[in-house]
Order: sequence, then C-alpha cells, then structure tokens
Amino acid sequence: MFIKDLKNCEEITAGDDAILRELFNPNKDGLKVNYSLAHAIVKVGERSKPHKLKSSEVYYILEGSGEIFIDDESEMVSEGKAIYIPPKSVQYIVNKSDIDLKFLCIVDPAWKPEDEEVI
Repeated sequence: MFIKDLKNCEEITAGDDAILRELFNPNKDGLKVNYSLAHAIVKVGERSKPHKLKSSEVYYILEGSGEIFIDDESEMVSEGKAIYIPPKSVQYIVNKSDIDLKFLCIVDPAWKPEDEEVI
C-alpha cells in the first residue's frame, strides 16, 4: 500500500512559478503507473508562466477560479472543472479569485523536468 499525505510532501516553486507538492511520480516512487499527480497553488493576483510539456496534462480545480490559456484559447474555470491540456501546448493559468487557486495536475506520461519548457 502506498499513501502520501499532502502536508508531508515537499513544497517547491515550479519552473512556471506555481507552488507544487508532488503526490505520486513513478519515476521517484517506484509506482506501477504511467502518470504523475501533483497539487498546485497559484496565489491571489498571480499567474503561472507560459510553459509546455511533452506529455498531456489534466488540471482539476479544487478551490478558487481563474482563466486558463491553452495555445490560442482561453476560458474561465472554477471549482469542480477538469481541463485537458494536449501535449506540447503552451499553457498558463491566472488566478482571478480572492483566494488561492488550488488544483490537481495529472501528467501522462509522468512529469519529468526535462519534458517541460518555460517560455
């Protein structure tokens, strides 16, 4: 059995400036899954930097609201919304709420630093 508590995961500032805590990554944890799972925060009044991944990604919004930008499209997102981000798409998210924007990030295949480019 493999269980991680979010509060025990190391908090880092990702290359795109989001605050991340990685929950599962088979490259680090030896799990037999192809995806990674992270918890992300974009603080009030902030945004992530434009970036792209070689992998596909899904955001699931837990708290707050914002505007997601994927290539030439944008849309408002809020709690309960799931967003698919195709591989190699330029993406970023802007916190448009008065609370921290919190969301899960699922990357498939699993996130690796060398697979991300900040623009």
